[in-house]
Amino acid sequence: MKLLDSAAARETFERELERVRRWYGCYVSGYVVMPEHVHLLISEPERGELSVVIHMLKQITSRKLKTAGARRFWQVRYYDFPVWSEAKSMEKLRYIHRNPVKRGLVDRPEDWEWSSFRAWASGQEGQVEIECPSTARKRERMGMALTVAMPSRPSPKAGERVGKPHEFWPESMGQPPRSLSISEARPESVNEA
Repeated sequence: MKLLDSAAARETFERELERVRRWYGCYVSGYVVMPEHVHLLISEPERGELSVVIHMLKQITSRKLKTAGARRFWQVRYYDFPVWSEAKSMEKLRYIHRNPVKRGLVDRPEDWEWSSFRAWASGQEGQVEIECPSTARKRERMGMALTVAMPSRPSPKAGERVGKPHEFWPESMGQPPRSLSISEARPESVNEA
């Protein structure tokens, strides 16, 4: 059973993602809500740790979407990947946005409503604020400067990052976040053993 298969469930996830993004001060660069999993390209939070952000997002959505008799909604683990270069960030965004097409759910990325593709392609705002050029331009028009907290993190071990943090973020987006992670969480099926 695909627990995010309904439009209502995917919209609930988007609403809660935006709420958690605001609460913890994260920057969401990209996302897609698929029928049985989610991909996020998200910054480290200004308040708290990324693991706490993901835990809260999973906890809130689970309470709202879990069906009676289900042991749990989400798998316990999520998978993350530090993104340190603009090239890797764009690669991850392309993967995220093409996921519904690759799965045969739609013919074009813009046809899948539950993703950040439209924000990147045309500046169309959705339920989740997306860190993309149109958002940066909107902030400039409003007279807001983009400020991103740079949480101190220990240096990654050898082989854990690609590029330098300063090469990671387009200049038009302001100062780069320290890191972005791609997280995948798959809801468990009610019928799974």
